[in-house]
Amino acid sequence: MDPAIVAAAQQGDALALDRLLDELAPYVRRLCARIAPAAADDATQEALLEIFRGLPSLRAPEAIIAWVRPVAVRTAIRLARRHEAEVTAEEALTDRHSPSPEGLVDIDDALARLPLSQRVVLVLRTREGLSEQEIAATLGIPAGTVKSRLHRARAAFREVWES
Repeated sequence: MDPAIVAAAQQGDALALDRLLDELAPYVRRLCARIAPAAADDATQEALLEIFRGLPSLRAPEAIIAWVRPVAVRTAIRLARRHEAEVTAEEALTDRHSPSPEGLVDIDDALARLPLSQRVVLVLRTREGLSEQEIAATLGIPAGTVKSRLHRARAAFREVWES
């Protein structure tokens, strides 16, 4: 991502802002879809709106992705929790345990079956390539908590994947 485009967008250049959001949207969408599959569209829209609103406060245009990632993650977590709270227990069982048409489980489906706290750390570690310390900073939790959640997430993922 070109820091000059970020800086121009921060200064009110509408074309730069459009380009910036167009470039960020696929990344934000993928991240939201992995964390909150059932609410990915809403999470993406809300995250991009929050990014737009907060852009003037970004101090290091060259670190745009490091700044965007926690915004997208927090938004996806919030909407995933909201969605999960709205789903009844019966619907949750049906949604989480319905096999794919071929009877196979793909990676994103297996991730979606994990509890949210485990799904988030696993996505950030395996799909985003963040270290335990970076995950802790992104989520605002201790590194030890990240480590234990990762351990549980890997075990739960294996169980889902092998079932």
